[in-house]
Amino acid sequence: MNHYDVIEQALIFIEDRLDQPLSLDVVANASHMSKFYFHRLFSAMMGCSLNQYVLSRRLNASLSLIRAGRLSLTDIAYQLDFGTPSSFTRAFNRQYGIAPSSLRTSHPSLLPVPIPSIVRRPIKNINGDVVADFTLTEFAPIRLSGIVFEVDLASDYETTIRSHSNMLLQEVDASVQGPCYVVYSNCQPDSTRFNVLCGIQQDIRIEKPFYFTVDVPQLFCAKFTYSGDLLEIGDVLKTDYARFLKISRQETDDSHIELIQRFDDVHDLGSTYHIFAPIKKLPIDSDEE
Repeated sequence: MNHYDVIEQALIFIEDRLDQPLSLDVVANASHMSKFYFHRLFSAMMGCSLNQYVLSRRLNASLSLIRAGRLSLTDIAYQLDFGTPSSFTRAFNRQYGIAPSSLRTSHPSLLPVPIPSIVRRPIKNINGDVVADFTLTEFAPIRLSGIVFEVDLASDYETTIRSHSNMLLQEVDASVQGPCYVVYSNCQPDSTRFNVLCGIQQDIRIEKPFYFTVDVPQLFCAKFTYSGDLLEIGDVLKTDYARFLKISRQETDDSHIELIQRFDDVHDLGSTYHIFAPIKKLPIDSDEE
């Protein structure tokens, strides 16, 4: 059984037992793994600890129970294995920003979400730590032609990125082959705004606003590979990158480019893609030469 199957079955096991104690020992035993390795695998695959995940799913399950109105908030708290009603209320407020009691009279858009899908990417074990597989590589300088725009993380940035990417693809002829690049840059400290370039290496000339030709410099990067939508794996990517920095003892670069996403097929932006994260190229120790 591969690691995807292990975690997928663990998520189903958890979902079916949200009204029962779900310690690391319980879930690891059900997965036929040591609790130490299961903890590392689960955290690496899901981008959060088992306890954090179980808490979020219990709160998710409470939404339907609250709206149904058949149980008191106290009964719901105990049914979902919260220690006390007050701990349930605090956790609900932290996750959703409202009191659970207000859900019965307002917030119709706050609905339960299904079991999350697992982000597909290769992983490896480094001295007992499970991390997303990565390679250190030089990103060769390239010239990209495409569309440049600004997004704000405080707004509906996913829709903005998808709509502008589609604008580019509408201008790309079916005969054009090769990769498509999405470059995220100029995210300033304490700011939620950053620039996005969606482009290809072919020289395309489009007489419309937002279209530019940009030179991307050579960069030393950590390279990761994922399947799925970058906009839907933010927390997992953050966790993968933080683990990579800690275990590899690398440092982020001060480049204005935050991330580069490369799809192998410009006509299939739902395919497997690669993430290049600029890091500092540390000098080689003279004793190791």
